[in-house]
Amino acid sequence: MYVNINYLAVLAAAAASYILGWIWFGPLFGKLWMRLEGITEMKPSFKDMEVTITGGIIGSLLMSFVLAHLILFAMAYSAFMHYDGILEGLLTGFWTWLGFIAPVTVGSVLYNKKPWSLWLLGNAYWLISLIIMGFILSVWR
Repeated sequence: MYVNINYLAVLAAAAASYILGWIWFGPLFGKLWMRLEGITEMKPSFKDMEVTITGGIIGSLLMSFVLAHLILFAMAYSAFMHYDGILEGLLTGFWTWLGFIAPVTVGSVLYNKKPWSLWLLGNAYWLISLIIMGFILSVWR
C-alpha cells in the first residue's frame, strides 16, 4: 500500500513540537518542572546537551512521521462520512495522546512516586504538542 506523506509537513510538525517543548519546559514552566522533579540546579555539559537535543529532535521526527500515517489512515477511513481533514488531525492527535501517552506516563506517578502535578504538566505538553502536530499534518497534506 502506498501512503503519500508530505515530508515537509512532517518536518514542520516535528519542529513545532520541539519548539513547544523548549518553550514549555524552559521559559514557561521550567522552574516549576525543576521543582516538581526535585532538581535544584541544572548545569549540563555541552556533550549532555548535544545528546539531549539530538534525541529530542529524532523523537519529534519519529512521532510526527507516525502521526502523519495515522492521520492519513483516519482520513481514508472516515472519508465516506465527509469529515473535515482538520478535525481528523486534531482528533488523531487527541486520541493518540489519550491512548498511548497518558496511560504510559501514569507509571511515573504510580511506580516512581512522582507528583500528579508533574504528570499533569508533562501530559499537558504532550496533548498540546500532538494536537498542534495533528493540525499541521492535516492542513499541509
